[in-house]
Amino acid sequence: MASDATSRIENGTLHLAGVLDRDAVVALWPQLAKSLGPLRQLDLQALERVDSAGLALLAEVAARLRANGGGDIVGNPADLAELRAAYRLAPDLDFNTSRAES
Repeated sequence: MASDATSRIENGTLHLAGVLDRDAVVALWPQLAKSLGPLRQLDLQALERVDSAGLALLAEVAARLRANGGGDIVGNPADLAELRAAYRLAPDLDFNTSRAES
């Protein structure tokens, strides 16, 4: 099934929209991997929902944000909080070692 997810980069912000599922990740990652550049922010406000494959993509993008000195994540699509908790990720999508140690 084709995904309706879209991405655009504007002024150091990656904007994602639609449903970020496995199909979307397969379609989006090759273009994003080439064009991410020096991102400072990740805008998820237009995402309708995220699955575990989408979370993996978001975690990778968030790691690149942190490496660039950024890391702001705006928006909270459906299922993101539950997936973050299940995979023990902090709100910035980094692995939360303090929770993993408890």
